[in-house]
Amino acid sequence: MNHEVTNQPPPLPDLDLLAGDAVLREGLEQAGVPDSRGLAIAAGRAAARDDARLANENPPRLRTHDRYGHRIDEVEFHPAYHNLMRQGVEGRVASAAWDGEGRVGHLARLYLMTQADAGVVCPMSMTHAAVAALRIAPDLAAEWEPRIRAARYDPRHLPAAAKLGVTLGMAMTEKQGGSDVRANTTRAERTSEGYVLEGHKWFCSAPMSDAFLTLAQAEGGLTCFLAPRILPDGTRNGIRIQRLKDKLGDRSNASAEIEYHGTRAARLDEEGRGIAAIIAMVQETRLDCVAGSAGGMRAALTEAFWHVRHRRAFQKALIDQPAMRMVIADLCLEVEASTRLALWLATLMDAGDPLARIAVPAAKFWVCKRQVGVVHEALEAHGGAGYVEEAPMGRLFRASPLNAVWEGSGNVIALDLLRALEDEATGAALSDLMADMRGCDRHLDDHLSGLSKNPAPHDARLFAEDLALALQARALFETPAFEAFCAARLARRGSIYGAVTLPGADDLLARAMPQPV
Repeated sequence: MNHEVTNQPPPLPDLDLLAGDAVLREGLEQAGVPDSRGLAIAAGRAAARDDARLANENPPRLRTHDRYGHRIDEVEFHPAYHNLMRQGVEGRVASAAWDGEGRVGHLARLYLMTQADAGVVCPMSMTHAAVAALRIAPDLAAEWEPRIRAARYDPRHLPAAAKLGVTLGMAMTEKQGGSDVRANTTRAERTSEGYVLEGHKWFCSAPMSDAFLTLAQAEGGLTCFLAPRILPDGTRNGIRIQRLKDKLGDRSNASAEIEYHGTRAARLDEEGRGIAAIIAMVQETRLDCVAGSAGGMRAALTEAFWHVRHRRAFQKALIDQPAMRMVIADLCLEVEASTRLALWLATLMDAGDPLARIAVPAAKFWVCKRQVGVVHEALEAHGGAGYVEEAPMGRLFRASPLNAVWEGSGNVIALDLLRALEDEATGAALSDLMADMRGCDRHLDDHLSGLSKNPAPHDARLFAEDLALALQARALFETPAFEAFCAARLARRGSIYGAVTLPGADDLLARAMPQPV
């Protein structure tokens, strides 16, 4: 007997991720940045989602030796991974900021590519951020930046000079130090040809990159270096991959534990200035974490939105049931606030505004933590269908905690905010911002009145949360979502999504409606 399948959503079709995202369109228009339409359509295709599934179901494999016993230290990827990398790199995720579009253009592209697969975005983010560090060393920047700006994906095992384009990774943390990179024990010895590194790195992100930014102790103190994977003569540098990390999420990309054995490297800055050299890069990757989390939330929202529009219960589509409608609207509000905040912070960084020094880590602290809850709620909107691995929700959920951990977990970020407050220019910029926001909404006024001016270390996390909420409100000024955000996030309310009736819920839903091509 045939069993007819009814009341199931149709497969998610090819989507135009820009047409269905009024927030992103408006942000790009306000910044005067091209609309990224090509990448929005490519990342929204069903084929891209299938590549993401295949790349995660067939994770990278480490080959330490070839069949003849030669040490090669290579990671093999499924073809779907290379498809996604080519799409993102040639879609200028890593190069747009340095090639005329500024950070708004970069973040928009990263946000779009994350909706295809978050794992492959990692090497693109690091490649983008590396430029900020490379520019400390003009000679290195002159050599490597054109290769990044070429926006070509070339996975061949060749010296960088022989490739169409390059990607860069990083290897900073060690077993004994973690976020405390000053505790690193890797040594750097000066030679007549540069430096040679000896040591162990607990995390090396994207180990098939063409070069790695890394920290080591030189005679003058902790110093930042650039270590190529393949040397100019075609031989492999002394970077040995000990194992690949078995990670919770983002299985498409590889993270490795490596050792340096006579690894040749070039110094970026003076010896002892390693921390200063990576600060600019870390600020870039923290902002990428904000946009990446917004993109991950948006991917989950799209899946939930599609499901509840097509699934029926009690004689109505789920989206027309009042309780579900408020949940989806609340998720739309969270995604919009996070997306607008990321784009606004990009403009601050492009302008060199001192407010970015405190606003970026605050946003990183809060938005990245919110991703887990948003993806969980989107999964729950599917019911049991969201909990099986055939659906993408399990992959999206496993990936959701990453950005809150990467580039400084919660306490590290919150304490960094307290240090930022000690900077006179940063403190003055924050005071000016708070003064400008007063009088716009009574809930916002009450929130600003409660924002601590001199938070103690044990209040650092609460200060980070309160500051981030205020910054999201500022990013939503003069938008249709501002009133809803202040009512839902700054007033006394329930702590779960959908616990409050949102002003303008219909508009929030319309602005986030997924749009087929």
